[in-house]
Amino acid sequence: MRRTFIAWVVFFLASAPGPLHAWGGSPSALVFQTDFGVKDGAVSAMKGVAFGVSPELPLFDLTHEIPAFNIWEAAYRLKQSVPYWPKGTVFVNVVDPGVGTERKGVVALTRDGHFIVSPDNGSLTLLAEQPGIEAIRVIDTTRHRRPGSEASYTFHGRDIFAFVGAKLAAGQIHFEEVGPDLGRDCIRLHHTPPAFKDGALTGTIAVLDPQYGNVWSDIPKSLFDQLGLKPGTALTYRIFHAGKSVCSGTAPYSETFGRVPPGKPLVFLNSLLNVSIALNQGNFAARNHVASGLDWTIEFRVAQ
Repeated sequence: MRRTFIAWVVFFLASAPGPLHAWGGSPSALVFQTDFGVKDGAVSAMKGVAFGVSPELPLFDLTHEIPAFNIWEAAYRLKQSVPYWPKGTVFVNVVDPGVGTERKGVVALTRDGHFIVSPDNGSLTLLAEQPGIEAIRVIDTTRHRRPGSEASYTFHGRDIFAFVGAKLAAGQIHFEEVGPDLGRDCIRLHHTPPAFKDGALTGTIAVLDPQYGNVWSDIPKSLFDQLGLKPGTALTYRIFHAGKSVCSGTAPYSETFGRVPPGKPLVFLNSLLNVSIALNQGNFAARNHVASGLDWTIEFRVAQ
């Protein structure tokens, strides 16, 4: 009987899909986001550190094309992607213009059960709003740092964040072991919330769809629905940069691009169900010299 039990245990360990962690099961996915680009070896170095922690870690990329130093876009791309990954996924975000300064390195646990390893510099702003932050731990770098990296101050993505993220995803440390409890407080970027007032929808141009030049606002479907529109209804739009008008025009509300002729504008709900504007088979942002960020705003009204 005892031999049968031992044989069963050996078979289970051999056939398990990954190392049995403290909580059991295979490693969590480790997903990287940076503003590094892929022209040099920085991203590869981070993945090498993670692979060294555990060769069984599944490694993925969110993006490495965040515009340099653009913390707001880092926050938005996390919001865009994190909810679609399984609970327990670990994200390493390295958009870190303050690297080596007194800014904190943290691990945040969202209310949906995702872990974000990141500088506390505003990158957590939008996840803190939705789904919300359950807890934050400050990384104790006296215990959690790539061995031999103590003299390095400019590549915390490799030496701290990738290392801690890999240990967390591999189950070599628990969240509570990362470092001191910071509660739920994190640095947040100030942004004006979208609004519907006096017949006008207003919001921030949160990001551009970089491949196609579509302009994505932060105006949600719930506000847009207050207009009570049917597809084909004409809307006027005005776009501002730092309060100065950049462009304006009229475009129909359309459920899909193919409802308007190529090269013509349309207002639509993007994949996050936020109000957006585009040119069918064209680049709205390039044609109209529009960018994105906290100082870019947009207004929509029903055309008279």
